Amino acid sequence: MVISKSWIMVKHFDGAPKPEDFKLIEKELPPLKNGEVLLESVFLSVDPYMRPYSRILMKDGDVMIGAQVARVIESKNAAFPVGGYYIANSGWTTHFISDGQVLQAIPSSWPESLPKSLALGAVGMPGLTAYFGLLEICNPKEGEVVLVNGAAGAVGSVVGQIAKIKGCKVVGSAGSDEKVTYLKEIGFDEAFNYKTVDCLEEALKKASPEGYDCYFENVGGKFADAAIPQMKTFGRISVCGAISLYNDAVIPSGPYIQTYVVFKQLRMEGFLVTRWQEKFREGQKQLLQWVSEGKLKYHEHITNGFENMPAGFMGMLNGENIGKAVIKV
Repeated sequence: MVISKSWIMVKHFDGAPKPEDFKLIEKELPPLKNGEVLLESVFLSVDPYMRPYSRILMKDGDVMIGAQVARVIESKNAAFPVGGYYIANSGWTTHFISDGQVLQAIPSSWPESLPKSLALGAVGMPGLTAYFGLLEICNPKEGEVVLVNGAAGAVGSVVGQIAKIKGCKVVGSAGSDEKVTYLKEIGFDEAFNYKTVDCLEEALKKASPEGYDCYFENVGGKFADAAIPQMKTFGRISVCGAISLYNDAVIPSGPYIQTYVVFKQLRMEGFLVTRWQEKFREGQKQLLQWVSEGKLKYHEHITNGFENMPAGFMGMLNGENIGKAVIKV
C-alpha cells in the first residue's frame, strides 16, 4: 500500500498566494496494472508560471501544477526499470502512477557529479527557456549589449551567462545586494539593485550609456516602461514573463510603447518555450555541456521537505531565491 501526499489549491488566488490557499491531502494508490510504473518524487519545481497558469488550467480543489524529478520504485513496464530517474509533470505530489508515455528520461550522458535537480533548472525548462528565448528571438551578436531583468532567477541567470558565452556585454537587474554580488560572480559586466537605485532610468543609462541591443524581459511593469526607450535602433526584445504583474487583479496602465517600437524599429516578441519542444534534446545537450565545462554556473535555492512546498512557492514569488527554487522531498 502506497500513500500519496498532494498539495491542492483550495481556491483561486486573490492577489498574492497565501498559506490558507493550499491544503495537504493523502490518498491510497491502487496496485499497478501491466504497463504501469510507480514513481516517487525526489525534487519538485516551483516556478513563476504556476501563478498565472493556475488561473488558466486549474479549478478549485485541483492538485497544484508542476514538474518533478522522480524515481521509479515499482514497475510493470520493462521500458522503465526500478531505480530509473525521469522528469514528469504530475503536480505537487509525492507518489504517482504513470503509463510512461509522458515521462522524460534524464539524459544517459548526465554526469554523476551533477545533481539531478538541475533537470528542473539550468538543464531543464528554465534553462531551455533562456536558451531558446535568447538565441532564437534576440539572436545576440558578439559585441552587442544585452539587458536582463529578474537576472538572478532561474531563467535570467542562465540568459546572462549564455549572452557572455556569445561574446556580449551583459547588464542585469535584481532585487537585493546579495543577488547583485552573485551576478558579478557569474560574469555579468554590470548589475544593479532596482529596489535601491534613486532612478531606474538613470541606472539603466549608467550601466550602458550607448543603450541596449537586446532585452530579455522577465518582469514587465515599470521596468519595461524605463527600459524600452533605451533600446537601440533595430533592438530585439524577448518577452518571457511579467512577474511584477501576476498578482494584480487589474493590470495597471503604463506609458505607451508604440512610438519607440516604430521609430526605433524594434522587434518585440513573446514566447512559450514549448514552441521549440522538438529541439529540446538539442538545447539540453548544449546546456549540459556548458555546465560540465564550467562555462555555465548554477545556483539552487533548496527548500527541504514536501510539507514546505507552499512556503517555497510563495518565497519564490517574493524573490527570496537566487537561481532555481527547488523543493527536496
